[in-house]
Amino acid sequence: MKSYKKMMFSAGFFFLLLGMVSCKKYLDKSPDAVISQSDVFVNFRNFQGFTEELYSCIPDMSKATWNNEWNFGDDILSTTIGTYRLNTEFDNGNYWAWRTNGGGWNNSWLDNNGAQTNPTDAHNKGLWPLAWYAIRKANIGLANMDKMVDATQEEKDIVKGQLLFFRGFFHFELMSFWGGLPYIDKVLPSNEPLTLPRLNYRATALRAAKDLEDAAALLPVNWDNTVVGQVTKGNNNQRITKSVALAFKGKDLLYAASPMMNQESTGTATYDVDLCKQAADAFYRTLKLSDDGSAIYKLLPFSNYSDNWYSISSGSNKVPGYPETLLAPPTYAGWESRWSLVNMFIPPPLGGEAAISSPAANYVNNFGMANGLPLDAAGSGYDITDPWTNRDPRFYKCITYDGVQMFYGSGTSTTAPYRYANLYNGGNLRRDNDCSRTGYLVRKFVTGKCNSVDNEWNNINIIIPYLRLADVYLMYAEAVLQGYGTPQSSAPNYITAEAAVNMVRARAGIPNVDARYTSSKDAFMGELIRERAVELAFEGHRWHDLRRWNIAGDKKYKEKTVIDFDRGANGKPVNLRERLVVTRAFEKKHNWLPLPTDQVNLYPSFGQNPGW
Repeated sequence: MKSYKKMMFSAGFFFLLLGMVSCKKYLDKSPDAVISQSDVFVNFRNFQGFTEELYSCIPDMSKATWNNEWNFGDDILSTTIGTYRLNTEFDNGNYWAWRTNGGGWNNSWLDNNGAQTNPTDAHNKGLWPLAWYAIRKANIGLANMDKMVDATQEEKDIVKGQLLFFRGFFHFELMSFWGGLPYIDKVLPSNEPLTLPRLNYRATALRAAKDLEDAAALLPVNWDNTVVGQVTKGNNNQRITKSVALAFKGKDLLYAASPMMNQESTGTATYDVDLCKQAADAFYRTLKLSDDGSAIYKLLPFSNYSDNWYSISSGSNKVPGYPETLLAPPTYAGWESRWSLVNMFIPPPLGGEAAISSPAANYVNNFGMANGLPLDAAGSGYDITDPWTNRDPRFYKCITYDGVQMFYGSGTSTTAPYRYANLYNGGNLRRDNDCSRTGYLVRKFVTGKCNSVDNEWNNINIIIPYLRLADVYLMYAEAVLQGYGTPQSSAPNYITAEAAVNMVRARAGIPNVDARYTSSKDAFMGELIRERAVELAFEGHRWHDLRRWNIAGDKKYKEKTVIDFDRGANGKPVNLRERLVVTRAFEKKHNWLPLPTDQVNLYPSFGQNPGW
């Protein structure tokens, strides 16, 4: 993307001339920033330069501030000193905290200081302002496609496909948090009042699905196999492709089909069967492109599982996640991983942040046994006196538990007491105010050498993906199950829902879903809910999943627990018990975030979300 950097700033100036924000920062970028409209759109290089800025509109949810949070469900607990953290505010029912000035401590990746599109800085990129900025920019590009006269058909298709994708994608991201919206598919004059009607969720999703389908028809399966992709061959992994557009079409439709969204649109709190079938078809087409080798996306082997989230390299700018990641934010600045994200998971005695986030014990219970069974299933082999033995292999990739080694270097007399995780009651890393509040620590996004002794955190680049192929398999399974009726159902001429879940489990060496969970739709859905909790842990999906399934208000999913235990002479826990510490506030109004009051007042027909 950097090959287009100069042109991006020039084209950005034209966009800003249309009245969105001050153009001063762009005028300061380059003395040749003032170029004509025809020059911006005339050929592929120029038009692609204009389009490049849309990639920089994708917020990095983990690095919008120095101390950020993106997990808002039943999955995470912050230390008691972290009462300002966004997840804590959400637990308390204060959804106004998504706004930088609405509560919290300037740590909301959803808002944060406007539409900052600097391609070398992840900070201050907020979803709300950037999504609207990107939608308008995509519409400007689409309105000027006729000016792309010095270009091949392939070049025109690729540019238009990207513009359509980003328009659909950013509408989807907005409505997943705020509900149905006006669908903006043209450039709105800045001197006229806003009068477009607000659509319900289903209607908005169908408009986005149309854009994403149209984008898929134009985008390449693999940029390296195109003429335009030769300039950046080998570095095209982050480009938008046919697979990306199809996968997001499926996700968009599955969300719209889900019980909460369907109830908002139709009054019926069940899955929309027809939308599920359409979603399954989009996911099938995505997966088929990977199956036949046309697309670059595939599940990483379990030996490289952590490559989905981080890479270790000198300079910390190696991009993680590929070939499993379909979409992630760019690496704006790899060094920000050390200060914006690693700090959240490393306790202060080893150089981290006092307001760290720990996995809630109730959520850790989703990680079953190595034999594939849930902890509470008959025959699982779970032993409360030896609770961390023979667990699902993903447990060891994601969770730090009592006794795990915390650093490997020689250390000092100051750090020596923290070489192993003392997470039992009274242990030196079990402190509610600034270390582990729950008896666990997050392992998923850090290595055992990310600390002040080994200093590997100086070379780590962490990127939380928006969409991985494993998620596509699991969403396909859900769409098929709810659209066609049984775990043994399939989209026409493709694998069953059961087989799709087993594909994800097999990568981790987990046996197929046990027969007792494949005999009915409800039993299988229960295992699918648990499988998503394990495979997608702490990646920002849980809050969305609980809401769309209409179970976020259930007692089971409102209660956050910790574990209390002593350490026995054999190093195993003694007297382990679970203790409730937080009951999340969740009413009907918490299905959606509130809309900014000032903007609702400017656009009365938009309306505020119910209850806010």
